[in-house]
Parts: sequence; structure tokens; C-alpha cells
Amino acid sequence: MSRQIVLDTETTGLDAKSGHRIIEIGCVEMVERRLTGNNLHLYLQPDREIDPGAIAVHGITNEFLIDKPRFVHIVDELQSYLAGAELIIHNADFDVGFLEHEFSLCNQPMELTKVCKVTDTLAMARKQFPGQRNNLDALCKRLGVNNSHRTLHGALLDSEILADVYLVMTGGQTALSLDQDSAAGAVAVDISSQVDISQLKTVLANADEIEAHEQWLERLRKADDGCAWDKVVH
Repeated sequence: MSRQIVLDTETTGLDAKSGHRIIEIGCVEMVERRLTGNNLHLYLQPDREIDPGAIAVHGITNEFLIDKPRFVHIVDELQSYLAGAELIIHNADFDVGFLEHEFSLCNQPMELTKVCKVTDTLAMARKQFPGQRNNLDALCKRLGVNNSHRTLHGALLDSEILADVYLVMTGGQTALSLDQDSAAGAVAVDISSQVDISQLKTVLANADEIEAHEQWLERLRKADDGCAWDKVVH
């Protein structure tokens, strides 16, 4: 079973080493590239003031966090939730650095790259779209992912959007009508016995459509999961 966690954090500032802390964690779970709804969303009391510049980005205030739990109170739950999953993170060094710093402050050090596979979607985007802007908003616009409801940064919201972006970047192959249980691998599903295909009209792709299709297949072939189209007998 392939379990992936799309993860984002919001913080009091930019540098954990200078004392900044995590104030929000948002995690979206996918199993076999499908959203499960088993998400994790936490607000945290950082025991320090939030930088005004950070508040302008995420809108989380010191007053809002007064009654929220501290990281030490949720560390066991978080470590258990993350362990063994592939973490999908945009600009992973930032979030991983903050999380590992928080784990150390709780005297429960956890090196995430040793217990999880970490995939950085920013690095993926820079490889796919060199020389272009590759922040989350730019990727949404480029890939056709709706982010109109994103007025401020938010860990859970950004994780939900990043999950959509990641699926599109890696092909979006979540339901290609393949028999995933076949011992011989993915094969085309025969529906001719259920549908009278003699009544269907054949519409051939034009040259532009064929070229666009081939360009899309080339992108899929470069993804870690490969291209499901190539496994189907045409």
C-alpha cells in the first residue's frame, strides 16, 4: 500500500535556529494516489510572539493561539501519523527543518528522511518548468488547479491544493480504467460485452491533438510512477 502525506506548516517566522516555532500543521493523506479524508490539522501555542510579516502571510494571530496545545502535547500523535509515509512537501527543507527542530525541543528527535521518503514538489517543479516561477500559486495557474479560495496561506488549505498540484504534475493517473489486480500488471478493461460499441461513432484525433497527447505522455514517462498508457495494449 502506497501511503502519502501532503504536508505544510505555518510558523512564527522564517528561521527555526533563531527561535521561531511552528504554529500550524496541515496534513492530507493519500493512499494509492486517492484522498482518504484521514487528514491531520493542528494549531499550536508557540510561547513566543509571531512576527508581523508572518501574520501578514497566514493571518494567524497571537491571541488566536492562546488556548491551543503546545507541540510537546501532540508530538506522539504527529510522529505516529507520519512514520513510514512518503511526505509530499513544497520547499521541503523549510518544513522538515522546523519539524525536526520541534522534535528535538521535545527530547524526541526524529530524522524524517530516515523514517519517511520526502518528495519536494518545488524541486520537481524546477525540473519540469526550468526558469519559471514555481510557487504554489504559479503552479496552480499553470496546471489548471483551482485556488481561488486561497486568500491567505494556511497549512491545511495549502496541503489540499498541493495534493491536487502533485497529482497533476505526476500525471493525475488515478482512474484510467485499468485492472489493478491483474498479476500480469495493468491491462485494458474490456467493456464490449456491456456496451453496444457498433453504435458508437469514431472520431479521429487531428494532428495537433496527437502532438499534444504525445507531449503529455512524455511528461508521464518522466514521473516516478511511469506512464500507465504505455502498459495498456492499444
